[in-house]
Amino acid sequence: MRYPSLADLLDRKRADLGRGPLSLVLAEDDVALNETLAHQQACGFRDVVLLAPEAVTIAEELESRVHVVTHDVFAEGALVAAVNALIARLPGTWLHYCHNAEFLYFPFRESRRVRELLAFHAEERREAMLTYVVDLYAGDLDRNPDGVALDDAWLDRQGYYALTRADPARDWQPKDRQLDFFGGLRWRFEEHVPHARRRIDRISLFRAKPGLKLQPDFTLSDEEMNTYACRWHHNLTAAVCSFRTAKALRTNPGSRHAIPTFRWPNSVKFDWHSQQLMDLGLMEPGQWF
Repeated sequence: MRYPSLADLLDRKRADLGRGPLSLVLAEDDVALNETLAHQQACGFRDVVLLAPEAVTIAEELESRVHVVTHDVFAEGALVAAVNALIARLPGTWLHYCHNAEFLYFPFRESRRVRELLAFHAEERREAMLTYVVDLYAGDLDRNPDGVALDDAWLDRQGYYALTRADPARDWQPKDRQLDFFGGLRWRFEEHVPHARRRIDRISLFRAKPGLKLQPDFTLSDEEMNTYACRWHHNLTAAVCSFRTAKALRTNPGSRHAIPTFRWPNSVKFDWHSQQLMDLGLMEPGQWF
């Protein structure tokens, strides 16, 4: 069903949506959109909300299972504003957000569902989960000039690193259990990526609560919710496997002709399995087995 606004959806379906977990997908176009929505449903999200321009349509078999909302997705901070609207109206609900052509992966995804993941995470007294944005890209840009190829997806197996996240309120001392993570296409082609968009960490899976805000850098206003682990042991982390950077680099005229290929010696084909991401150190199972 299509709704004229996010406010209208929340007014009419707030009780149902509040059961969670809920996935919010913001789509600027229809690139890999049906696959993104189907993937979110396969992960086990109780509800999937799609924010999209009126002209964007989805496959008929998905229409009855996705809440489609007409939305100005090109407005400044559109995704952050939409997430904050959900937080305000759905306290206590686990939320995930992403764009089209982005796919959430978590440890043992093939045999477990996101509700099991979040139940375990909550038992460890965690209200948010760090997710790494892992850049995916087409192996052959002649065949796939937009950089997107679900059947020929590649990722970087090396080149990831972290820097201390400084706290300006404490004379730039390091923040406790917080790091800024970098790597992937945004690192290799950083001359084409604005400085503020080079990080690959994102708090994109968390439980809403009163007063909480998602900030423009995809951290939360509660500092503890931005930490990668609790104080006593490692916690679960997840990954958002994303063609978004590849698509942007191939769409932007300034970078399109400067990048004949995304592949390099440390490229490996993505096998669309959580074990590969764990083997590469791109997500952490913590104490969950």
